[in-house]
Amino acid sequence: MPDVGEGLTEAEILKWYVQPGDTVTDGQVVCEVETAKAAVELPCPFDGVVHELRFPEGTTVDVGEVIISVNVGGDEPAAAPEAPAARPQAPAAEAAPAPVAAPAPAAEAEAEPQGRQPVLVGYGVAASSTKRRPRKQATATGAAPAALAAVQSELNGNAPAPAAPAPQARPLAKPPVRKLAKDLGVDLATVTPSGPDGIITRDDVHQAAAPAQAQAAQAPAPAPARPEAPAAPQAPSTAAAPSAGTAAAPAPEPLAAGVRETRVPIKGVRKATAAAMVGSAFTAPHVTEFVTVDVTRTMRLVEELKGDKDMAGLRVNPLLLIAKALLVAIRRNPDVNASWDEAAQEIVLKHYVNLGIAAATPRGLIVPNIKDAHAKTLPELARALGELVATAREGRTTPAAMQGGTVTITNVGVFGVDTGTPILNPGESAILAVGAIKLQPWVHKGKVKPRHVTTLALSFDHRLVDGELGSKVLADIAAVLEQPKRLITWA
Repeated sequence: MPDVGEGLTEAEILKWYVQPGDTVTDGQVVCEVETAKAAVELPCPFDGVVHELRFPEGTTVDVGEVIISVNVGGDEPAAAPEAPAARPQAPAAEAAPAPVAAPAPAAEAEAEPQGRQPVLVGYGVAASSTKRRPRKQATATGAAPAALAAVQSELNGNAPAPAAPAPQARPLAKPPVRKLAKDLGVDLATVTPSGPDGIITRDDVHQAAAPAQAQAAQAPAPAPARPEAPAAPQAPSTAAAPSAGTAAAPAPEPLAAGVRETRVPIKGVRKATAAAMVGSAFTAPHVTEFVTVDVTRTMRLVEELKGDKDMAGLRVNPLLLIAKALLVAIRRNPDVNASWDEAAQEIVLKHYVNLGIAAATPRGLIVPNIKDAHAKTLPELARALGELVATAREGRTTPAAMQGGTVTITNVGVFGVDTGTPILNPGESAILAVGAIKLQPWVHKGKVKPRHVTTLALSFDHRLVDGELGSKVLADIAAVLEQPKRLITWA
């Protein structure tokens, strides 16, 4: 189990993609693991044949434990060695997952780099680097030490130096992209890369798969409904449908007759979220204020922007303008964008906004954020929201995407709920809850008319934000949504 970084020391094996006897190649995804932050796919760093899977699915494994052994020498594998105790930086002679030769000599064990920094699973930087081993070894015995060193180096998070390209080198793509291509039935050799240095991206794979999907669409197979986007406020409707990051968990399997209780282990994302929410609720003194506002003009602007050529191909919905309204309110009231440093007894004012979007997933609540949202134009913000939505929908939000948030938006309106009292994301100063947008009787220009109305709720840390400041922020958000031309006059 590689060092997963972010201070995490264990991960749960969610799914094995290979079984003993399967042939694996360098970069092939062999399993998916879940940390307290996110689900991550682990690539195999070498070629060979799977000899043994050390742990079944659902097992929580410490960093440093050997989870899979692979025969890379081409001969019959030797008996599997005992799994070593969890040691994030065990010597190569002990932690090598390929049981194809005797333990490496002391000279090779000393080759382990020192001072390595924690990095994300399978990727990152180190104090030193090693050469990637050649794909074809001259002899099995001569290749074994190099293979063992390369395996240990890559499992420890070292990024190997790129090898010289072969005459017919395979297409360049990251493991998640390779898995996506495999799932969509796309041959990477036929895909035109658009990424830096000729790397194939997710968009390249989707574009290559579009013709086949268009043909398949003529006879679609029934599929379960999926959420549309994380925390996107619903359009006015008489019925609320789960969407936008508030995706409900998959329907439970039918229970056997007589079963009255089911116990679900608390682990992974849910466990981390529960601890964070308890810490936030009993650390930061919460205050929540509410305002009900006529957003009819905002809803009209949403429809106009959908037809604007400058917004072509971008996701335009009420969430986009609500996010922009919050950013304008923060610009007018910058003191709300802060954090509390208990150790230093200081208030840290943030001169940037990392805008979090709360998203409920089958694994639990996550809050990825848009970095430097304050500096983005409306099209740039729409593009960033779209990317955040797509990543959360695929369950591939990285731990880095969930770090460093300053304020958050959460949507309870997708469930038809009018409002709520949201709990602050730990370390943040405020969180805005958006209720359902509904047609309601409203006094407009002296007459009662049907108007699009919603209720906003702003929770804030009363150590940082007093009632006057919190009220001003909430009133500014409401004013922008009621008269969206203020996005221009107040910007």
